[in-house]
Amino acid sequence: MAVDTGWLAAQRELALAMEREVARVVVGQARAIRLINVAVFARGHVLLQGDVGVGKTTLLRAFARVVGGAFARVEGTVDLMPADLVYHTHIAADGRPAVDPGPLIARGEELAVFFFNEINRARPQVHSLLLRAMAERSVSAFNREFHVPHLLVFADRNRVEREETFELAVAARDRFLLEVTLETPTDAAEREALVFDPRFHDTDALVDTLPTGLVQHRELGALAAAIQSHIHASPALRRYALALWSASEKPSESGVALPAGLGLDASQLVLAGASPRGMSMLLRAARVAAWLDGRDHLVPEDIQAVFHEVLAHRLVLQPVYELRRAALVPALTAAILQSVPAP
Repeated sequence: MAVDTGWLAAQRELALAMEREVARVVVGQARAIRLINVAVFARGHVLLQGDVGVGKTTLLRAFARVVGGAFARVEGTVDLMPADLVYHTHIAADGRPAVDPGPLIARGEELAVFFFNEINRARPQVHSLLLRAMAERSVSAFNREFHVPHLLVFADRNRVEREETFELAVAARDRFLLEVTLETPTDAAEREALVFDPRFHDTDALVDTLPTGLVQHRELGALAAAIQSHIHASPALRRYALALWSASEKPSESGVALPAGLGLDASQLVLAGASPRGMSMLLRAARVAAWLDGRDHLVPEDIQAVFHEVLAHRLVLQPVYELRRAALVPALTAAILQSVPAP
Protein backbone atom coordinates (compact mmCIF):
# COMPACT_ATOMS: atom_id res chain seq x y z
CA MET A 1 0.00 0.00 0.00
CA ALA A 2 1.09 3.57 -0.62
CA VAL A 3 2.44 5.31 2.44
CA ASP A 4 2.38 9.07 3.03
CA THR A 5 6.10 9.69 3.60
CA GLY A 6 5.47 13.21 4.84
CA TRP A 7 3.12 11.92 7.53
CA LEU A 8 5.64 9.23 8.50
CA ALA A 9 8.38 11.84 8.80
CA ALA A 10 6.20 14.04 11.02
CA GLN A 11 5.34 11.07 13.23
CA ARG A 12 9.01 10.19 13.47
CA GLU A 13 9.74 13.65 14.87
CA LEU A 14 7.09 13.08 17.53
CA ALA A 15 8.61 9.68 18.34
CA LEU A 16 12.04 11.23 18.81
CA ALA A 17 10.49 13.98 20.94
CA MET A 18 9.06 11.24 23.18
CA GLU A 19 12.56 9.88 23.69
CA ARG A 20 13.94 13.29 24.58
CA GLU A 21 11.17 13.96 27.07
CA VAL A 22 11.55 10.60 28.81
CA ALA A 23 15.33 11.07 28.94
CA ARG A 24 14.77 14.22 31.01
CA VAL A 25 13.37 12.19 33.88
CA VAL A 26 15.19 8.86 33.43
CA VAL A 27 18.95 9.38 33.19
CA GLY A 28 21.55 6.86 32.17
CA GLN A 29 19.12 4.60 30.31
CA ALA A 30 19.37 5.78 26.70
CA ARG A 31 19.37 2.28 25.24
CA ALA A 32 16.35 1.18 27.28
CA ILE A 33 14.46 4.32 26.25
CA ARG A 34 15.14 3.64 22.57
CA LEU A 35 14.08 0.01 22.90
CA ILE A 36 10.79 0.85 24.62
CA ASN A 37 10.13 3.47 21.95
CA VAL A 38 10.65 0.74 19.36
CA ALA A 39 8.05 -1.37 21.14
CA VAL A 40 5.52 1.48 21.24
CA PHE A 41 5.63 1.94 17.47
CA ALA A 42 5.86 -1.79 16.78
CA ARG A 43 2.76 -2.30 18.98
CA GLY A 44 4.56 -4.82 21.17
CA HIS A 45 4.45 -5.45 24.90
CA VAL A 46 7.50 -4.81 27.10
CA LEU A 47 8.96 -6.73 30.01
CA LEU A 48 11.53 -4.91 32.15
CA GLN A 49 13.83 -6.50 34.65
CA GLY A 50 16.58 -5.18 36.87
CA ASP A 51 17.68 -4.71 40.42
CA VAL A 52 15.60 -2.84 42.98
CA GLY A 53 15.65 0.94 42.62
CA VAL A 54 17.16 1.29 39.14
CA GLY A 55 14.13 3.15 37.76
CA LYS A 56 12.04 0.45 36.08
CA THR A 57 8.74 1.80 37.34
CA THR A 58 9.68 5.41 36.64
CA LEU A 59 10.67 4.56 33.06
CA LEU A 60 7.42 2.74 32.33
CA ARG A 61 5.31 5.46 33.97
CA ALA A 62 7.11 8.07 31.90
CA PHE A 63 6.29 6.30 28.65
CA ALA A 64 2.70 5.76 29.71
CA ARG A 65 2.36 9.51 30.19
CA VAL A 66 3.88 10.59 26.87
CA VAL A 67 1.95 7.94 24.92
CA GLY A 68 -1.33 9.23 26.31
CA GLY A 69 -4.70 7.52 26.42
CA ALA A 70 -6.07 5.85 29.54
CA PHE A 71 -3.65 4.26 31.97
CA ALA A 72 -4.23 1.46 34.46
CA ARG A 73 -1.95 -0.21 36.95
CA VAL A 74 -1.92 -3.29 39.13
CA GLU A 75 0.56 -4.45 41.73
CA GLY A 76 1.66 -8.07 41.56
CA THR A 77 1.11 -9.90 44.86
CA VAL A 78 1.03 -13.55 45.80
CA ASP A 79 -2.70 -13.35 46.63
CA LEU A 80 -3.74 -11.54 43.43
CA MET A 81 -6.40 -13.50 41.54
CA PRO A 82 -7.39 -13.31 37.84
CA ALA A 83 -10.77 -11.85 38.78
CA ASP A 84 -9.02 -8.90 40.44
CA LEU A 85 -8.05 -7.65 36.97
CA VAL A 86 -11.62 -7.54 35.68
CA TYR A 87 -13.76 -6.60 38.69
CA HIS A 88 -13.61 -5.60 42.33
CA THR A 89 -16.20 -5.77 45.06
CA HIS A 90 -16.81 -3.18 47.74
CA ILE A 91 -19.45 -1.73 50.02
CA ALA A 92 -21.23 1.16 48.33
CA ALA A 93 -22.31 4.39 50.00
CA ASP A 94 -25.76 2.92 50.66
CA GLY A 95 -24.19 0.05 52.61
CA ARG A 96 -24.92 -2.59 49.98
CA PRO A 97 -22.34 -4.79 48.23
CA ALA A 98 -21.32 -3.49 44.82
CA VAL A 99 -19.27 -4.81 41.92
CA ASP A 100 -17.29 -2.44 39.67
CA PRO A 101 -15.12 -3.09 36.61
CA GLY A 102 -11.49 -3.82 37.39
CA PRO A 103 -8.40 -2.05 36.06
CA LEU A 104 -8.19 -4.04 32.82
CA ILE A 105 -11.66 -3.09 31.58
CA ALA A 106 -12.73 0.00 33.54
CA ARG A 107 -11.56 2.44 30.84
CA GLY A 108 -12.89 0.39 27.94
CA GLU A 109 -11.39 0.95 24.50
CA GLU A 110 -9.53 4.04 25.70
CA LEU A 111 -7.05 1.92 27.68
CA ALA A 112 -3.65 2.51 26.08
CA VAL A 113 -1.14 1.34 28.71
CA PHE A 114 -1.61 -1.33 31.34
CA PHE A 115 1.26 -1.40 33.83
CA PHE A 116 1.80 -4.62 35.77
CA ASN A 117 4.25 -3.92 38.58
CA GLU A 118 6.33 -6.91 39.76
CA ILE A 119 4.55 -9.39 37.52
CA ASN A 120 6.55 -12.32 38.86
CA ARG A 121 4.86 -11.93 42.25
CA ALA A 122 1.51 -12.87 40.67
CA ARG A 123 0.44 -16.46 40.21
CA PRO A 124 0.41 -18.25 36.82
CA GLN A 125 -3.41 -18.07 36.76
CA VAL A 126 -3.12 -14.28 36.61
CA HIS A 127 -0.50 -14.52 33.88
CA SER A 128 -2.89 -16.66 31.82
CA LEU A 129 -5.62 -14.02 31.85
CA LEU A 130 -3.12 -11.33 30.98
CA LEU A 131 -1.80 -13.43 28.07
CA ARG A 132 -5.18 -13.44 26.42
CA ALA A 133 -5.55 -9.71 26.77
CA MET A 134 -2.05 -9.23 25.32
CA ALA A 135 -2.58 -11.60 22.39
CA GLU A 136 -6.17 -10.82 21.48
CA ARG A 137 -6.61 -7.37 23.02
CA SER A 138 -9.91 -8.48 24.52
CA VAL A 139 -11.15 -10.04 27.75
CA SER A 140 -14.43 -11.62 28.91
CA ALA A 141 -16.25 -10.25 31.94
CA PHE A 142 -19.85 -9.63 33.05
CA ASN A 143 -21.08 -11.99 30.26
CA ARG A 144 -19.67 -9.83 27.49
CA GLU A 145 -16.46 -9.17 25.58
CA PHE A 146 -14.43 -6.06 26.38
CA HIS A 147 -12.12 -4.93 23.59
CA VAL A 148 -8.91 -3.02 24.28
CA PRO A 149 -7.59 -2.41 20.74
CA HIS A 150 -4.91 0.10 21.74
CA LEU A 151 -3.52 -1.90 24.65
CA LEU A 152 0.18 -2.03 25.43
CA VAL A 153 1.27 -4.02 28.47
CA PHE A 154 4.31 -2.76 30.35
CA ALA A 155 5.48 -5.14 33.07
CA ASP A 156 8.48 -5.23 35.31
CA ARG A 157 9.93 -7.93 37.48
CA ASN A 158 12.40 -8.07 40.30
CA ARG A 159 15.27 -10.37 39.37
CA VAL A 160 16.78 -10.34 42.87
CA GLU A 161 14.13 -11.77 45.17
CA ARG A 162 13.02 -15.38 44.76
CA GLU A 163 10.66 -15.86 47.69
CA GLU A 164 6.94 -15.75 46.87
CA THR A 165 7.66 -15.25 43.17
CA PHE A 166 6.55 -17.23 40.13
CA GLU A 167 8.85 -17.39 37.13
CA LEU A 168 7.14 -16.58 33.84
CA ALA A 169 6.60 -19.58 31.61
CA VAL A 170 8.07 -19.64 28.11
CA ALA A 171 4.63 -19.01 26.58
CA ALA A 172 4.17 -15.98 28.82
CA ARG A 173 7.58 -14.53 27.98
CA ASP A 174 6.91 -15.07 24.28
CA ARG A 175 4.00 -12.61 24.36
CA PHE A 176 6.39 -9.78 25.14
CA LEU A 177 8.06 -8.22 22.13
CA LEU A 178 11.05 -7.14 24.19
CA GLU A 179 12.64 -7.99 27.49
CA VAL A 180 14.82 -5.08 28.53
CA THR A 181 17.28 -5.16 31.42
CA LEU A 182 18.00 -1.96 33.32
CA GLU A 183 21.40 -1.67 34.94
CA THR A 184 22.63 0.93 37.41
CA PRO A 185 24.21 3.86 35.49
CA THR A 186 28.00 3.86 35.50
CA ASP A 187 28.65 7.42 34.30
CA ALA A 188 29.98 9.52 37.19
CA ALA A 189 27.94 12.63 36.36
CA GLU A 190 24.71 10.62 36.04
CA ARG A 191 25.33 8.84 39.34
CA GLU A 192 25.97 12.17 41.06
CA ALA A 193 22.75 13.63 39.64
CA LEU A 194 20.68 10.68 40.80
CA VAL A 195 22.02 10.97 44.34
CA PHE A 196 22.28 14.73 44.84
CA ASP A 197 19.74 16.39 42.50
CA PRO A 198 16.50 16.72 44.52
CA ARG A 199 14.27 16.51 41.45
CA PHE A 200 15.14 12.83 41.05
CA HIS A 201 14.01 12.09 44.62
CA ASP A 202 10.28 12.64 43.96
CA THR A 203 9.30 10.41 41.05
CA ASP A 204 5.64 11.45 41.11
CA ALA A 205 6.51 15.11 40.63
CA LEU A 206 9.16 14.17 38.07
CA VAL A 207 6.76 12.19 35.89
CA ASP A 208 4.16 14.96 36.19
CA THR A 209 6.54 17.34 34.40
CA LEU A 210 6.20 15.31 31.21
CA PRO A 211 3.73 16.33 28.51
CA THR A 212 0.79 13.97 28.00
CA GLY A 213 -0.21 12.36 24.74
CA LEU A 214 2.61 13.42 22.44
CA VAL A 215 1.25 10.88 19.96
CA GLN A 216 -2.36 10.00 19.20
CA HIS A 217 -2.74 6.58 20.79
CA ARG A 218 -5.73 5.73 18.59
CA GLU A 219 -3.52 6.17 15.50
CA LEU A 220 -0.64 4.02 16.68
CA GLY A 221 -2.04 0.87 15.08
CA ALA A 222 -2.29 2.49 11.65
CA LEU A 223 1.12 4.11 12.09
CA ALA A 224 2.72 0.79 13.02
CA ALA A 225 1.26 -0.84 9.90
CA ALA A 226 2.52 2.01 7.73
CA ILE A 227 6.04 1.68 9.16
CA GLN A 228 6.10 -2.04 8.44
CA SER A 229 4.99 -1.43 4.85
CA HIS A 230 7.41 1.44 4.30
CA ILE A 231 10.64 -0.23 5.44
CA HIS A 232 11.91 -2.81 2.96
CA ALA A 233 14.55 -5.52 3.19
CA SER A 234 17.02 -6.43 0.46
CA PRO A 235 17.57 -10.08 -0.56
CA ALA A 236 20.95 -10.02 1.20
CA LEU A 237 19.36 -8.74 4.40
CA ARG A 238 16.71 -11.46 4.20
CA ARG A 239 19.39 -14.13 3.90
CA TYR A 240 21.17 -12.64 6.90
CA ALA A 241 18.03 -12.78 9.05
CA LEU A 242 17.38 -16.39 8.05
CA ALA A 243 20.98 -17.31 8.88
CA LEU A 244 20.55 -15.79 12.34
CA TRP A 245 17.42 -17.88 12.79
CA SER A 246 19.27 -21.07 11.89
CA ALA A 247 22.08 -20.15 14.28
CA SER A 248 19.60 -19.74 17.14
CA GLU A 249 18.20 -23.22 16.49
CA LYS A 250 21.45 -25.13 15.91
CA PRO A 251 24.30 -22.86 17.00
CA SER A 252 27.12 -25.37 16.64
CA GLU A 253 26.16 -26.20 13.05
CA SER A 254 26.34 -22.48 12.26
CA GLY A 255 29.83 -22.16 13.72
CA VAL A 256 28.73 -20.43 16.91
CA ALA A 257 31.31 -20.79 19.68
CA LEU A 258 30.69 -19.73 23.26
CA PRO A 259 33.46 -17.99 25.26
CA ALA A 260 35.96 -20.52 26.56
CA GLY A 261 35.45 -19.35 30.14
CA LEU A 262 31.92 -20.76 30.19
CA GLY A 263 33.20 -24.28 29.66
CA LEU A 264 30.29 -25.19 27.36
CA ASP A 265 29.82 -26.30 23.80
CA ALA A 266 27.02 -24.44 22.04
CA SER A 267 25.49 -27.73 20.91
CA GLN A 268 24.84 -28.65 24.55
CA LEU A 269 23.01 -25.45 25.45
CA VAL A 270 19.92 -24.85 23.32
CA LEU A 271 16.74 -26.89 23.59
CA ALA A 272 14.70 -24.67 21.25
CA GLY A 273 15.76 -21.67 19.21
CA ALA A 274 13.73 -18.75 17.95
CA SER A 275 10.19 -19.52 16.78
CA PRO A 276 8.64 -18.17 13.55
CA ARG A 277 6.73 -15.66 15.70
CA GLY A 278 9.96 -14.64 17.41
CA MET A 279 11.66 -14.00 14.08
CA SER A 280 8.70 -12.03 12.76
CA MET A 281 8.84 -9.92 15.92
CA LEU A 282 12.58 -9.42 15.38
CA LEU A 283 11.98 -8.01 11.91
CA ARG A 284 9.05 -5.95 13.13
CA ALA A 285 11.21 -4.30 15.78
CA ALA A 286 14.12 -3.87 13.36
CA ARG A 287 11.91 -1.99 10.89
CA VAL A 288 10.89 0.46 13.60
CA ALA A 289 14.57 0.90 14.55
CA ALA A 290 15.33 1.73 10.92
CA TRP A 291 12.42 4.22 10.79
CA LEU A 292 13.58 5.96 13.96
CA ASP A 293 17.02 6.33 12.36
CA GLY A 294 15.45 7.92 9.27
CA ARG A 295 15.84 5.09 6.72
CA ASP A 296 13.34 3.39 4.44
CA HIS A 297 15.30 0.14 4.32
CA LEU A 298 16.82 -2.32 6.76
CA VAL A 299 20.54 -2.63 7.41
CA PRO A 300 22.23 -5.32 9.54
CA GLU A 301 22.68 -2.83 12.39
CA ASP A 302 18.89 -2.54 12.73
CA ILE A 303 18.57 -6.25 13.41
CA GLN A 304 21.62 -6.29 15.65
CA ALA A 305 20.26 -3.35 17.69
CA VAL A 306 17.22 -5.34 18.85
CA PHE A 307 18.44 -8.94 18.46
CA HIS A 308 19.16 -9.74 22.10
CA GLU A 309 16.11 -8.02 23.60
CA VAL A 310 13.70 -9.65 21.12
CA LEU A 311 15.09 -13.19 21.10
CA ALA A 312 16.90 -13.79 24.41
CA HIS A 313 13.75 -14.42 26.47
CA ARG A 314 12.40 -16.71 23.73
CA LEU A 315 15.39 -19.06 23.61
CA VAL A 316 14.82 -22.25 25.59
CA LEU A 317 17.88 -23.74 27.25
CA GLN A 318 18.41 -27.31 28.31
CA PRO A 319 16.88 -27.59 31.82
CA VAL A 320 20.24 -28.19 33.47
CA TYR A 321 21.42 -24.73 32.34
CA GLU A 322 18.31 -22.67 33.14
CA LEU A 323 19.63 -21.51 36.51
CA ARG A 324 22.61 -19.97 34.67
CA ARG A 325 20.37 -18.28 32.13
CA ALA A 326 21.33 -14.73 33.09
CA ALA A 327 24.96 -15.38 32.16
CA LEU A 328 24.57 -17.89 29.33
CA VAL A 329 21.92 -16.29 27.12
CA PRO A 330 23.71 -12.94 26.62
CA ALA A 331 26.87 -14.86 25.75
CA LEU A 332 24.92 -16.97 23.26
CA THR A 333 23.21 -14.07 21.49
CA ALA A 334 26.50 -12.16 21.29
CA ALA A 335 28.22 -15.24 19.85
CA ILE A 336 25.48 -15.68 17.24
CA LEU A 337 25.85 -12.09 16.05
CA GLN A 338 29.62 -12.46 15.96
CA SER A 339 29.57 -15.78 14.09
CA VAL A 340 26.99 -15.07 11.39
CA PRO A 341 28.54 -12.82 8.71
CA ALA A 342 26.57 -9.65 7.97
CA PRO A 343 26.10 -8.47 4.36
